[in-house]
Amino acid sequence: MVSSSSSFTPEPTTYKDAVRHECWRKAITDELKALTDNNTWILTPLPSGKKAIGNKWIFKVKYNVDGSVERHKARLVAKGYNQTEGLDYMETFSPIAKMTTIRLLLTLAAAHNWFLHQLDVNTAFLHGDLEEEVYMNIPLGMKTAENRGLVCQLQKSIYRLKQASRQWNHKLSSVLSSHGFIQSRADYSSFVKKFASDFTAVLIYVDDLLITGNSLPAIQSLKIILHDVFTIKDLGDACYFLGMELTRSAHGITLFQRKYALQIIEDTGLSNAKPVSCPLDPAIKLQKHGSDLYHDPTAYRHLIGRLVYLTNTRPDISFSVGLLSQFLETPMIEHHQAALRILKYVSPALGLFFSA
Repeated sequence: MVSSSSSFTPEPTTYKDAVRHECWRKAITDELKALTDNNTWILTPLPSGKKAIGNKWIFKVKYNVDGSVERHKARLVAKGYNQTEGLDYMETFSPIAKMTTIRLLLTLAAAHNWFLHQLDVNTAFLHGDLEEEVYMNIPLGMKTAENRGLVCQLQKSIYRLKQASRQWNHKLSSVLSSHGFIQSRADYSSFVKKFASDFTAVLIYVDDLLITGNSLPAIQSLKIILHDVFTIKDLGDACYFLGMELTRSAHGITLFQRKYALQIIEDTGLSNAKPVSCPLDPAIKLQKHGSDLYHDPTAYRHLIGRLVYLTNTRPDISFSVGLLSQFLETPMIEHHQAALRILKYVSPALGLFFSA
């Protein structure tokens, strides 16, 4: 059973709260060092007629598969909602891997006994070259008497800029293409390369990369290329991707969301609830207009959103979750009870199996 201690690990909501603790002060220092080393900005007076957007610190505890703390992460993000279209950003679209493509890749890896590795790109968005002229206020933790009155003129994209994801994806795609990888027309986040008898495939989900292929030297060569350009964190054999756990045996690959499911069950207070045998009660017909409105529609929508993500490895609840998604506008008490019933049905240890 996975530990549920994650819910008791506090994450600061403000910079003031964070700097009271050594672990978060170190995380802030590491983030500022990464920003500085990457030449993310230059300090300059704000030109006349220009405006500087704000920024804030986001603090997150990163966990291992077993629920233990991996590291404390501080991230500086821009308040991109203050940007003006046509002035400091243009295009924003960026492709990410489709779940169908992820499942297809795992199917091939299991069937052909390919290697399956995972990479994480350190401060990924900072590698995207910024084309527009964007100014940002100096972040907390960097303000001094010497830089008073100055602002940061961004040279690289940072998180939550409108164009950040697009610029990073463009940079990564260019590097892969320049080394012989061909971008898929069916899923633009997928790249493949065939050289002699070696086959390598790369799947991109923002800054997480899933790599598979029949040649370990070819995979290692790709890692070296990416590390030289971006600085990557090699996670080795894939075991935890996008909140989904992967286990491998001689029989195949299993993909499941045990920790994620346990967290939802714990958050809804159903840890000790009696299991049910089917996700929907066949005796109850759900309708748009019921007897009583549920008192917290936002909480209902949040719960359904979490269940939608759970369907990635639990297709057996897809119909039930899809049905309850029809009542997001005005959820009734019976709709919320039906959503809780799905959680009583879910067994966290179950998932998808890709046979070898």
